[in-house]
Amino acid sequence: MLHPNSAIAVLLFLYTAAATAEVKQSAPESFFLSYSTPISASTAKAYTDVTQVQRWWSSEHTFSGKASNLSLKAEAGGCFCEKWSGGSVEHGRVIMALPGKLLRLDSALGPLQEFALKGILSFWIKNEDGATSLTVEYRVNGTAASGLDALAPNVDEVLGAQVDRLKRYIGTGNPEAPVAEETKDASKATDAAKPGDSPKVKPADPKKKPKPAVPAKP
Repeated sequence: MLHPNSAIAVLLFLYTAAATAEVKQSAPESFFLSYSTPISASTAKAYTDVTQVQRWWSSEHTFSGKASNLSLKAEAGGCFCEKWSGGSVEHGRVIMALPGKLLRLDSALGPLQEFALKGILSFWIKNEDGATSLTVEYRVNGTAASGLDALAPNVDEVLGAQVDRLKRYIGTGNPEAPVAEETKDASKATDAAKPGDSPKVKPADPKKKPKPAVPAKP
């Protein structure tokens, strides 16, 4: 799901730890991507947050330029849609919804849609030994002429970024990556002492009389 300008780039192609990502399989007629990450939330909360796609998906990768125009109805047949004053698009349709466990959509994201490709996007949520994990899988199939092996790395980059945003949203309520404090400090230090700069000395105030020297005691 991409803004028209971003879509052109894709066709030539599209916390702090990021999700472990891998292009599991890639061929001209298909590819399979998988992302796994631990999350700090219950399975119920994680599932609910996944369905709030308008809160964690990047506006940069929408047709309207605003993620707030997205919606997802988490039930079989429910639409993963985007609606704005200039139009609307169905990004996917829910084919399985198991609250707290799995949300699966039939979805050819963004520019993949126009190539008549078949895409299945799955969000697996599990809890083992008290630890919750999220696994996102994306399987796309076409024909030998689809050239999907060339597109897979770029789809992986864009979708992987959305999974990272989702992880941060589940954990903190904010999908944006935090700015490291040390990066800020380093930047300030660089600005304060640029190479070649000499120390600045405050000029003496001509109106202020200097204090007399204190004589040494005999």
